[in-house]
Amino acid sequence: MVNFTIDGKNITVEDNTTIMEAAAQNGIPIPHLCYLKGINEIAACRVCVVELEGKDRLITACNNVAKEGMVIYTNSPKVRKHRRTNVELILAHHNCECVTCSRSGNCALQTVANDLNIIEVPYKQVIEKKPWNLEFPLIRDSSKCIKCMRCIQICDKVQGLNVWDVEGTGSRTTVNVSGHRKIEEADCSLCGQCITHCPVGALRERNDTERIWDAIADPEKIVVTQVAPAVRAAWGEELGMKPEEATVGKILDALKKMGADYVFDTVFSADLTIMEEGTEFVKRFTSGELKDRPMFTSCCPGWLRFIKSQYPHLVKYLSSAKSPQQMFGAVMKTYYAKQLGVSPEKIFTVSVMPCVAKKGECEMDLFHEEYAGKDVDVVITTRELVKMIRAAHISPDILVDRASDSPMKAGTGAGIIFGATGGVMEAALRSAYFLIKGENPPVEAFKSVRAEGFNENNGVQEATFHIDDIAVRTAVVSGLGNTRVLLDRIERGEVQYDFVEVMACPGGCVGGGGQPIHDGEELAFERGKNLYYLDENADLRYSHENADVKEMYDVYFGEPNGRLAHRLLHTDHAASAEEYGIGYKNY
Repeated sequence: MVNFTIDGKNITVEDNTTIMEAAAQNGIPIPHLCYLKGINEIAACRVCVVELEGKDRLITACNNVAKEGMVIYTNSPKVRKHRRTNVELILAHHNCECVTCSRSGNCALQTVANDLNIIEVPYKQVIEKKPWNLEFPLIRDSSKCIKCMRCIQICDKVQGLNVWDVEGTGSRTTVNVSGHRKIEEADCSLCGQCITHCPVGALRERNDTERIWDAIADPEKIVVTQVAPAVRAAWGEELGMKPEEATVGKILDALKKMGADYVFDTVFSADLTIMEEGTEFVKRFTSGELKDRPMFTSCCPGWLRFIKSQYPHLVKYLSSAKSPQQMFGAVMKTYYAKQLGVSPEKIFTVSVMPCVAKKGECEMDLFHEEYAGKDVDVVITTRELVKMIRAAHISPDILVDRASDSPMKAGTGAGIIFGATGGVMEAALRSAYFLIKGENPPVEAFKSVRAEGFNENNGVQEATFHIDDIAVRTAVVSGLGNTRVLLDRIERGEVQYDFVEVMACPGGCVGGGGQPIHDGEELAFERGKNLYYLDENADLRYSHENADVKEMYDVYFGEPNGRLAHRLLHTDHAASAEEYGIGYKNY
C-alpha cells in the first residue's frame, strides 16, 4: 500500500495505482480528454496535469503512479492556469459550432471548457477540413478532431483492424484513415466503437432520421418499424429513465406517436432467425459437415464485414441465415404486404438498432417475384431514436406500454437475449435440443455460454454440451480483436468447435456502436443483465414455442429451411460480399 496526500487529504491506495485512479477512488475528479484506462494512457491532451510538491514541472495524473509521501494538488493556481491554456489551445484547432454537433450536451471538451469558464479563445483558430463521403454509414469530421488518439487505440487494441492512424508531422500531425486510403477502401467493420469512445463529435453515424420523417409525411408510404432487443436495455439512459421504466412497449408507443403505421419488436424475427439457424445447424452438424470447421453465426453485420475482409476462405462456414433485421424486412415486403393487400413498394421498413453496421447491412438487395429493392429501407441507431423522440417533443412521462401489432406480436425470452454476447448461442441451443430430442431442455441448461465480463478468458466463453450421446462443442466471442485470436487458434488446429457465435462489439449488441455514449464507462454487461432478467421473467423462453412464428410457417413458409424460407430468409454470403463495399484481401 502507498500513503500520500491529494488536496490536503491523506490517502492510502494499492501500489501501482495512478494518481488519477487514486483521486477518483477518493471522490476527487481530475478532468481529462484522451484517457481510457488500459487503452489510451498517453497523456496527449495534458488536461489531467497536477502539481507535485517539490517539483517545478506539472505532471500528468493519468500515467504517473502514486508514490509514498507524495503531496499532490489537483486544483492549484498553477494547475488551473496550465489546464486552461491547454484547453484554449485545443479549442483553437476545434470547430466550436456546438449547437449543430451530434455530441452537443454530451461532449467531454465542452464540459471541460465550461468548467474552466472559457468563454472566448485568445488564439487564432486554425481548423482542419478534410473531405469525407457523407453517404458512408460512419462519418468523420476532421474539424472537430482533437487528436486524442482514442479512435486509433480502440481500433488497434480492442478491434484489431487498424483503420485509423496518425499522419503528418509537427503541427500538421493529424488522424486519418490508415495507409492514405479512403474509408470505403479500408477494412472498417462499422462496429462504431471509435464513435462511442471519441470524446467529441469528430466521429458519428450518418444521420438518417429525416428520411423517416419524410416517409411518415408521405401518404403513399406505409411506415413499418422494428426495435432490436438491445435497444430496450439502453434507450432510457439519455432520457433519465430507470431500466424498469424504459420498456420496449414505450418505444413502440413513441414510434406510433411520431406517426409510424405499424410497430413491431424485433424479438419476433429473432425467434424466426433461431428457427432457421437452429434447423440449419442441426442439419449441418448431423451430416458431418462441421467436422473440420464450425458453423459461425451470421446475425452481426460487423462480424460479417470482418470475416469477409480478413478471413474470406471461412465465409462458407457462416450460417446462411439472414440477421433478424433483414428477416423482418423480407417478411414485411412479402408475407405482410400480402396480409395488408398492398404492393411491397408501398411499405417503408425502419429498423431501430444499437448498431452502425446495420446501416451498411440494409443495403443488401431483396428479389422476390415482381419486387426488387431492399429488405430494410432505413436504419437508425438508439441515439437517433432518442433524437427523434426529442424532436417530436414526446415526454417519457406520457408513454405507455404498447404491444406489437399483429400478426407478428409474440416474442420469447430466447429472442430477447439476442442482444447480449452468448444470447444467440443460448437461444439456438435451446431450440436445437428440441429439434434433436423432440422435447425442451431445462431452460437454464446452456447458461455457461454467457459472458460475465469482456476481459475474462480474452472475451471467449467455451462450453461443451451433451445431448444423449452427442457432444456439441461451442464458443462465444465478442470484440473483433478477440475474434481474430480465436480464428487463428481454430486455423492452427489448437481448438475445435461445432458452433461459434461472434459479436463484433465487446459485450454484444448491448455494447454496440449506436448505443448511448457515457464517456469512459463501459455498460455493455450491465445492459446485458437487463436482457437476461427479461428472459427469466418471460412467459415463453423457447423460440420454437412462438405461436405467431409457427403460424407464419403454417400459412406461408411451410417449414424452416424450406424452399420459400431459404429464398427469403437466407443469403449467399459469398455472392453478396461486394454489397458490403469494403476492400477484400485474397477474395
